[in-house]
Amino acid sequence: MTTNRWFSEGLMILGVGVFSLTQGGAHPPHSHENSRKIEFPDIPGYKTLKTDFHQHTALSDGNVWPPIRVEEAVRDGLDAISLTEHLEYQPHKKDIPHPDRNRAFQIASPIGKKNGVLVISGSEITRDMPPGHANAIFLKDSTKLVTDDPLDAYKEAGKQGAFIFWNHPNWVRQSKDGTAKLTEMHKKLIADGLLHGIEVVNNEIYSDDAIQIALDNNLTMMGTSDIHGLIDWQYNVPQGGHRPVTLVFSKEKTEAALKDALMNQRTVVWFKNTLIGRSEFLNPLIKASLAVKKVSYVKDSFIASVEIENNSDANFVMENMSGFALHGNADLLQFAPHSTTEIKVMTLKTLTTFDLKFRVWNAVTAPGKHPEFTMKVDVK
Repeated sequence: MTTNRWFSEGLMILGVGVFSLTQGGAHPPHSHENSRKIEFPDIPGYKTLKTDFHQHTALSDGNVWPPIRVEEAVRDGLDAISLTEHLEYQPHKKDIPHPDRNRAFQIASPIGKKNGVLVISGSEITRDMPPGHANAIFLKDSTKLVTDDPLDAYKEAGKQGAFIFWNHPNWVRQSKDGTAKLTEMHKKLIADGLLHGIEVVNNEIYSDDAIQIALDNNLTMMGTSDIHGLIDWQYNVPQGGHRPVTLVFSKEKTEAALKDALMNQRTVVWFKNTLIGRSEFLNPLIKASLAVKKVSYVKDSFIASVEIENNSDANFVMENMSGFALHGNADLLQFAPHSTTEIKVMTLKTLTTFDLKFRVWNAVTAPGKHPEFTMKVDVK
């Protein structure tokens, strides 16, 4: 393990543990109105939609009825969800027989419309490795995916114009060493246009390997709850936790625009106070989240007081790389969610403008890589 990787992982632990005010890095209770709602700003040219496209109900192996998933989504401020029931695995079928695999969507969709949540039709193709499990969303008829040959299920999903992503590729039940490995079958699915994304986060599991597979194969990075029980119980939401979500950068809040964004890899994953995604979308999100609110020099000094406002749910853990020493802080800083933080910068002389450069340790663009960004400070 390289020194940089060791430092990175150590800071990740700090970002989720010591530096976080609440479990999972979410903003503290009562910090702002509707504090449990997941909040991130829009980025230039796109709306930031909060989504969770891997969830289960009692219509496969979950423990709740479909409307509960919509209610949870409303409480968490989500824009879109999918109830991806297992096509093949139906442990409740003796109690709840339903040969129509579209039933969860049919129940939840009108409730979602009434509450401003897009419910996207989807199902989980549940097979041994390879190909393992995958979600197909934006389906027209899930029942047609119930086939003997798993490749026929993928082909039918493709025929219906679905967005298909590989679920928990590092799941220990299908990968004993906990690593994600691209098989020949997956390579063929990608080549045939039948695999578009991969979960880099599933439930409590994070995968560097999946991130690299996404980057190497032009796949969309996804993060999902894969919830079976209650969101509040699984992720300790009342105590300040949050479910994993995929932030999708969409031109508008419609199914068509959402699908276009997913097909074009415009996502960032939010997981345990960590943001994961391609730099072309992650960097604008960080810049939109943090802004200089006020600047002034401390009286009779060359020390600039800079107030930085964070209008996102991320509890940013950042390293000062500007070349200026800080008066009152070491180079490792925390910018709490939905709050303003003051830092004092030793500029050595009075400046009318200067740059603050940071490395964001609780953000990941590739295995072991963390984005850097610069804030321009104008002294008025």
